[in-house]
Amino acid sequence: MSPHPHPPARVLHPRKECVAGAIRVMVVDDHALFRRGLVSVLEDEDDIVVVSEAGDGDEAVRLAAETQPDVVLMDVCMPNSRGIEACPRIRKAVPHTKFVMLTMSDEESDLFDALKVGASGYLLKEIAVTDIARAIRAIVGGQTFVNPAMATKLIGEFAELAKQESSTSEQRIIPQLTPRETEVLKLLARSLNNREIGERLFITENTVKNHVRSILEKLQVHSRTEAAIYAVRSQYVG
Repeated sequence: MSPHPHPPARVLHPRKECVAGAIRVMVVDDHALFRRGLVSVLEDEDDIVVVSEAGDGDEAVRLAAETQPDVVLMDVCMPNSRGIEACPRIRKAVPHTKFVMLTMSDEESDLFDALKVGASGYLLKEIAVTDIARAIRAIVGGQTFVNPAMATKLIGEFAELAKQESSTSEQRIIPQLTPRETEVLKLLARSLNNREIGERLFITENTVKNHVRSILEKLQVHSRTEAAIYAVRSQYVG
């Protein structure tokens, strides 16, 4: 049981709203003490502003449309609406939002469900709260951030998918990517961020963003992580 001693609260910090480039964050968790502790830690970061907080998925959907967060820190399991179920609803209202799932669960099924809805991060709650700010910055910078223990499972899944599908690769219809998009996808699958990809290919970071957007549309996926999985499955990369 997860009692709610206090109703979900909305938090705004006008002083930080004026900081150019500040990362707008929403915190969603049904455990009020954990949520408030996380908000308190993030408030100490000069480049992060907590624009709202919620105690369940339904409240998160309502507040996201109003406060337009760049990143949503979302608990996986909550009453009324699971965090994973709330993500597509939030993305519909705020298409640019990125999701970081926070959970006690180390179940592979939860990890893969989170990736399917386009989560860019998956962190177990055992992580030091001070590391969460680092994860937020990494994700805004175009990277994927997964708890090390879960990353091991993810890499194992990559290998298994590649093994299962290698014998039937010639039967798959692979979307037509341009040569440049293929280069970007290969580097993306190796966890390079947009700046690093640009430096490797001698193109601007904005050009990389445009290529990534086109790749996601052609592959019909929602996140860089899903694109990376596709790259491995389709043998764009080894």
